[in-house]
Amino acid sequence: MKDPITTVTGITYDPDNIEHWLLSLLTNKNTTCPVTRQPLPKDSHLTSNHTLLRLIQTWCTQNGLHRIPTPKPPLNKFQVLKLLKDLKDPNLQLKTIKDLKLLASQNETNSNKCLFLQAGVPKAMILFMLTCFRKGQFDESLEEALNLLQLFYMPEEEIKQLLAENDQIMDSLTWVLGYEAENPLNSIALKSHAVMLLRTIMQKATSSVMKRLKPEMFERIVFMLRCGTNKEGIDAAFHVMLSACQWGRNRIMMVESGAVFELIEIELGAPKGIAELTMEILFHLCSYAEGRA
Repeated sequence: MKDPITTVTGITYDPDNIEHWLLSLLTNKNTTCPVTRQPLPKDSHLTSNHTLLRLIQTWCTQNGLHRIPTPKPPLNKFQVLKLLKDLKDPNLQLKTIKDLKLLASQNETNSNKCLFLQAGVPKAMILFMLTCFRKGQFDESLEEALNLLQLFYMPEEEIKQLLAENDQIMDSLTWVLGYEAENPLNSIALKSHAVMLLRTIMQKATSSVMKRLKPEMFERIVFMLRCGTNKEGIDAAFHVMLSACQWGRNRIMMVESGAVFELIEIELGAPKGIAELTMEILFHLCSYAEGRA
């Protein structure tokens, strides 16, 4: 091994081999540890095993080997920008986004993520989603881009600038929320990522953006809640609705989309944190006669 890497399952691997393994499994959406066969989350961290590296280097010195293993040089901004340039090639898009995901998750000090922010990776992923929306192109590359976005915190000013420069971002996220994959589990994960991104954007959006929201967005969020989603998706959907409740027009659209009924259904069996959110949203929606009815 030249630069031993340890997975969350505690097993150490050669980086080239484990990265190749993870990339091949990402295609099948079933990532596991080769030794333990335990599941490996798609965004699981790969941590450098410095102790083992020192032992390997000592062994090489004691046995007269001239090529002593050294860790890979740290990632630099130029390499990230090169990957973003490859994103423009349709034949390289999926591989590029998967490479970015691996790089973002394999550094225990988060320095890679800082480089990604400096290079504008989150912005590039949102613009990629926007391009897919305009082309009506829905494929695995878009799913991976939305997944990658969950690894980053986007600064407020960057979000505001993106919204000011691109008035179709909300429409593109609404489009993703309406997509139905062949595999229901893929649909749930995809919509969950989309609504989590929507929550991040809406928490920092300007008043003018919030006043331009469309009924389709609320209809699709309600449909997602009705058909079932994961805990992260439910939590994000409720925060989206709560953010939108500050404007009367949005409250009316939520009532008309059937949100009151779905919120009450969820409230009946919801844990404490979710129950508080549903009650807060219902309080706003019931300020209208239609909501109370």
